[in-house]
Amino acid sequence: MMWVLLAMGVAGTLIFIERLLYLHRGQIRSTAFVSGIKNILAKRRLMEALTVCEETPGPVAAVVKSALLHADRDEQAMRLAVQEAALIEIPVLERRLGSIAAISQVAPLVGLLGTILGMITTFHAFAQGGSYASASALAAGMWQALISTAGSLVVAIPGHLAYHFLSGRVRAIVRDVEWGGNEIMKYLLGEYRTQPPAGNAAAAGNAAAAGAPATP
Repeated sequence: MMWVLLAMGVAGTLIFIERLLYLHRGQIRSTAFVSGIKNILAKRRLMEALTVCEETPGPVAAVVKSALLHADRDEQAMRLAVQEAALIEIPVLERRLGSIAAISQVAPLVGLLGTILGMITTFHAFAQGGSYASASALAAGMWQALISTAGSLVVAIPGHLAYHFLSGRVRAIVRDVEWGGNEIMKYLLGEYRTQPPAGNAAAAGNAAAAGAPATP
């Protein structure tokens, strides 16, 4: 059973490291990112904003890009596009978290099995030795039982902690995704459509400056 627990511990450690690195790459400063996209859109540079989204990793950028691709659509179509992008990205964040939870839950059962096998060894020594079973024979079975229990706890306790830690990171990214999608939608449906194009604003400013009377 110790070999089984060792394999489970190695697998859980590798999954934890892979998920930790993936979530670290996917978590960005969503407030600064969305503000930067708004600044680019204020200059009517939609393609530049799309390029920034493509070059930025993580689900927040993917959701914002989906909204930008539907910038000229109505609210319902844009919302559906953002929701579809979120439905694609969120399961990727939660991938393999269930494996860590399963390892941390099954490890105590494997340890219990090892404990039972160790107790079977102990009682078998009683049966073989009768009333004169040696202490070493009894200790061998008890040692197997206790080391199996300890090994299962060594795997299960860090596994539970790793699962809850990664789940917290996933929840934080999901909140950023929801906030980023709603924020960029409000901007595209409101200020982005009401403000004049950058070229028209500049032309209006030049015309106003040309028509203003000269100061003495």
